[in-house]
Amino acid sequence: MNPVESVVAQIQGLSGSASDLSALHNYLKQVDEALHSESTQLIPFLDQLDPSKHSLGYLYFLEACTSGPVTKEQAGVFVLTIARFISSCAAEQIRLAPDKFTAVCKRFKDQVLLLDAPLRGVAPMLTAVRKLQLSTEHLTTLHPEFLILCLLAKSYKIGFSILEDAIFEVDQPRDIFLYCYYGGMICIGHKHFQKALELLHNVVTSPMSTINAIAVEAYKKYILVSLIHNGQFSTNLPKYASSAAQRNLKNLCLPYIDLAHCYNDGKVTELEVYVQANREKFEIESNLGLVKQVVSSMYKRNIQRLTQTYLTLSLQDIANTVQLNSPKEAEMHVLQMIQDGEIYATINQKDGMVRFLEDPEQYKTCQMIERIDSSIQRIMWLSKKLTAMDEHMSCDPLYLAKAGRERQRFDFDDFDTVPQKFNI
Repeated sequence: MNPVESVVAQIQGLSGSASDLSALHNYLKQVDEALHSESTQLIPFLDQLDPSKHSLGYLYFLEACTSGPVTKEQAGVFVLTIARFISSCAAEQIRLAPDKFTAVCKRFKDQVLLLDAPLRGVAPMLTAVRKLQLSTEHLTTLHPEFLILCLLAKSYKIGFSILEDAIFEVDQPRDIFLYCYYGGMICIGHKHFQKALELLHNVVTSPMSTINAIAVEAYKKYILVSLIHNGQFSTNLPKYASSAAQRNLKNLCLPYIDLAHCYNDGKVTELEVYVQANREKFEIESNLGLVKQVVSSMYKRNIQRLTQTYLTLSLQDIANTVQLNSPKEAEMHVLQMIQDGEIYATINQKDGMVRFLEDPEQYKTCQMIERIDSSIQRIMWLSKKLTAMDEHMSCDPLYLAKAGRERQRFDFDDFDTVPQKFNI
């Protein structure tokens, strides 16, 4: 019997019970190197395996098949094969070899990009994420791969759906950086700026021993989104940010820091001049679109300031004050802000006057009460979760050993320097 046929026979015979799958997994580990040496001959044997019943064996064959260089023609075939496998495979089997499954899915992503068809990979990759996850709280290595496909395919709504999960378990530290960075970009594309700020903030303040490129790019977008959404930006990072971030991020993002300072001055003309002078840099770093939104948002911020001073104002006065070209342009800005709920006002078309109103929300409707109750329930759930995590950490032997070493070093090694540290 051909060696590969022998492997196929073992897969077909040991894909039933959990004990059989354990024996099969051990066997496949032993023949994995041999499968890779025969990688170009394995494709015909895939037809002898059922991806829903023989998922573990099919995965080993598929990983070996795709391990070498793939041409564009081959990619067209592999994309269909892998997509079908992801759709039909048994989650309990592929979780026995998560590294193999991850490798196959990453190659799948590379192949749909080779075909210049990222949209073809979005749905299968989402299925792959869900099958690999132990729970919705689990961040897998495939999350960033899924989000980058959504970004390239401009499928922001589908990408946003996975960002609503509360994450508490992470496979690799790098995954959280990429997940939050790509997730922030998805939210920007979907105009969910508050969620984008939250995710980008997580990147910037995550623990890091040295500064990394992901954090630098996230900080640039964090500055821009802060200006667009909040109309302001503070250069002071929170105390829980790493010392590496505290020391380096500002210096590595000076053009964006200067842009924020220029924005805070409130002068549109000066901001436009600065943007034009640095246009090439913003464009090279793929942030020009956000920068343009920053400029546009300044008009809105200046109009919002007028609501704090005036009860009524003509469209001509608004145009003059915020440096718009015409009353018509001022009217368009005011209408858009009313529609977005950023201001409360009415426009008298006859005499061109704008009347600014108070916020009509009384916080007593059924919808608002349900919203408040939902927020309270979520906060209570988060509190219980954090308490459980704190209790688990306080009993973890590795944490206790490290904490003990740190305390011993402080109590004895640095004893002589304590008075100087605290100016005693």
